[in-house]
Amino acid sequence: MKSDFLIALTQLAAERHLPREQVLGAIEVALASAFKKDNPASGQNISVTLNPNTGEVSVFALKTVVESVEDADKEVTVSDAQFIKKGAELGDEVAAAEPLPHNASRIAAQTAKQVVLQRLREAERDLLYQEFQQHEGDIVSGVIEQAEPGRTITLDLGRAQAVLPYEEQAPNERYRKGQRTKVYLVSVRSTPKGPEILVSRSHKNMIKRLFEIEVPEVYNGVVEIKAIAREAGFRSKVAVSATQPGIDPVGSCIGIRGNRIQSIVNELQGEKIDIVSWDEEPGTFITNALSPSEPVHVELLESDQTAIVVVPDRQLSLAIGKEGQNTRLAARLTGWRLDIKGMSEWEEIKEATQALNGSAEEPEVEAAKAVEEASTIVEETAVAVEPEPMAEETTAAVEPE
Repeated sequence: MKSDFLIALTQLAAERHLPREQVLGAIEVALASAFKKDNPASGQNISVTLNPNTGEVSVFALKTVVESVEDADKEVTVSDAQFIKKGAELGDEVAAAEPLPHNASRIAAQTAKQVVLQRLREAERDLLYQEFQQHEGDIVSGVIEQAEPGRTITLDLGRAQAVLPYEEQAPNERYRKGQRTKVYLVSVRSTPKGPEILVSRSHKNMIKRLFEIEVPEVYNGVVEIKAIAREAGFRSKVAVSATQPGIDPVGSCIGIRGNRIQSIVNELQGEKIDIVSWDEEPGTFITNALSPSEPVHVELLESDQTAIVVVPDRQLSLAIGKEGQNTRLAARLTGWRLDIKGMSEWEEIKEATQALNGSAEEPEVEAAKAVEEASTIVEETAVAVEPEPMAEETTAAVEPE
């Protein structure tokens, strides 16, 4: 039958969500500390062991084996040491059994209790930190404890709190107290008060994790997310490719009747998501990235990582998007500077170049000069933006004015 001590030990470990051995070790260290404090005159190096089944306490004095003893509290001769530990040699450390202090008073017990609680709190903090650190880069679920517009939000993750700073919130979303929501765990930092957990609703990798949850092919690696560009709360573009033949990566992510992508859109409270096919050929990738427009020509200027994209005149506004959003996201997704031209404007550039250089030029030369002229226009009108890290890479882009 289990002893009362074992039952109490098991219960304490369960309440603190800690291994029983860790709790036992904390109690042993605490008791040793209490005995030392209650008998400060003794210079002994005390250690304590507890029998987890009976709760019996054993006290030992750790002593170094020497030829001649100068400090009996800390040293022992070779002959005496060999009675304690067979084969003990000079320089070894042996644990000599000591009688349980008769003056292990109530003060010592109280001290032990305080040290136990302190060590348990430290162990609990360390365990929580390790637990949540393993989930960095994952999606976790929490309940909003405090939410005010324009302020940092706190969430209850069960055994710890997380903070959702204002800059990590999606602009289109509204948060209310008691609401359960999914968040992306950005980082975990160990502090004396416990783990400091930073979460986000606007991080682009939240998109990636949601696809892994909703799309089995992404989770299993059959479909790979190559790049993500996101303007949280409004629109995202996701480039995907298949790692096995016969797989439609875009269709896999959309799902039957759009059920998979709709689940992600609902989780992001209506944020639009464009799924496009990734291609190692930049021109094709740029064409795909500018969906829903349909470019008719892409001219690559590799010297400055710029692409001149020609679209039908009726699709010019569609290609650029509201306030340049479609082009901006496509540029971030592909890593190319994009300059969008309508077909009429492109023809005018070519005609102007032809008129300046004479009509006797070969068609190939005319086209090359038209590209050079367009390149000059790009340099004069493009606005540089800082590179943004993608899902697996870092890219830079230029937005059209």
